Amino acid sequence: MNRALPAVRLRVPTDEDAFAWHRIFADPDVMEFHGGRAWELSAYEELTARQRRHDAELGFCLWTLLDESGEVIGFTGAQPWPGEWGPKGETEIGWRLARPQWGKGYVTAAARMTLDRVRAAGVDAVVAMVNAGNTRSIAVTQRLGMRLAETFVSPESHRQGHCYRLDL
Repeated sequence: MNRALPAVRLRVPTDEDAFAWHRIFADPDVMEFHGGRAWELSAYEELTARQRRHDAELGFCLWTLLDESGEVIGFTGAQPWPGEWGPKGETEIGWRLARPQWGKGYVTAAARMTLDRVRAAGVDAVVAMVNAGNTRSIAVTQRLGMRLAETFVSPESHRQGHCYRLDL
């Protein structure tokens, strides 16, 4: 069944978005595949600042995701792969969404916007690094037309993951 995707807006993260992300990601369900709990507020302050730099320097970042009413519901976007392992030098697409918004198409809509924006910025391929048990994110990669390129074990979590790729 093809349903219409919701209207979403992506914006460069503000200082205030660090507080919203911290609140949204305090939900253990949201953080199930990201360590199980929210980071300290200072980590989100640093993350939003880094994303503003990425947007200024690269033309893309992990943008704040807003729903139809303008409420912050998470982030979706792309950034250079930040790890010392994995797809170093590549552009990673990613998302994290408030639990009440799951299953409504927000991530797929925002990820498609992200692909258009990174393509316009001159990126020719993206990866998505997804925990092998995260069926919801795997479904998003499939809706985006990404292909499973490799499997790995994360050196941080020691969990199996999948690297999906998409040529733009």
